[in-house]
Amino acid sequence: MTTNPIVLDLPFRGRWLARNSPARRVPSHGTHALGTTYAIDFIAVDEHGRSAPSNWRSWLAVEPPEAFLGFGLPILAPIAGTVVAAHDGEADHEARRSQLTLVPYVLGQAGRLRAGPNAIAGNHVILALGPSGPYVALVHLRRGSVRAEVGDVVAAGDVLGECGNSGNSTQPHVHVQATDSVDWAGATGLPIAFRFRGAMTQNGETVGVPRESEIVEPPGIAEGRRDGRSGPPLRKFPRIRGTQI
Repeated sequence: MTTNPIVLDLPFRGRWLARNSPARRVPSHGTHALGTTYAIDFIAVDEHGRSAPSNWRSWLAVEPPEAFLGFGLPILAPIAGTVVAAHDGEADHEARRSQLTLVPYVLGQAGRLRAGPNAIAGNHVILALGPSGPYVALVHLRRGSVRAEVGDVVAAGDVLGECGNSGNSTQPHVHVQATDSVDWAGATGLPIAFRFRGAMTQNGETVGVPRESEIVEPPGIAEGRRDGRSGPPLRKFPRIRGTQI
């Protein structure tokens, strides 16, 4: 059965690179586990497509997450909903762009899985779009940045937290996915699409799934205002308490 995708706004401002896109393959992350079937990752980049400056550490060692453009940038609600899960307190790991540093990281994957969903998702927020779902998760947020609380009713564009490197993450990015359940173990991933401006789209703006390695930004961003911190003032969501879903 074909399911229409849930259409979302991009959960950020500025230029971001799409990785592990379901436009390339499904399941996008190589597994259906934890509802990641149609998940996608976004990495903030500069005008040259770089997430951070390169130096000897990029090739041989781990790097501090603070060196990356995306670390600490606001992560926004991509759609209106009710917060049904909000987790903070997980550490932001050192980044690993070097193949040498990825080997021990991969070997530790089994341990992270045994530690439970928070060790994989890190700091995160889950929004319910209705009384029985579906649900949209924003994952790997910066420790100490999560503003949302369970029961908050948010609008698209409200600040939920900041981009981080917590959980199962090798460099600062935001992971977005939709599921039919908030139970990570039993969740089924649902298709998602985005409103975006991308270099690979014929007319510049589209609704769809960004292609692998496509650099995207929200529609309507004028030239000279593409920094992730620019644009109109970010709106903090009001503390409206709805029925917990």
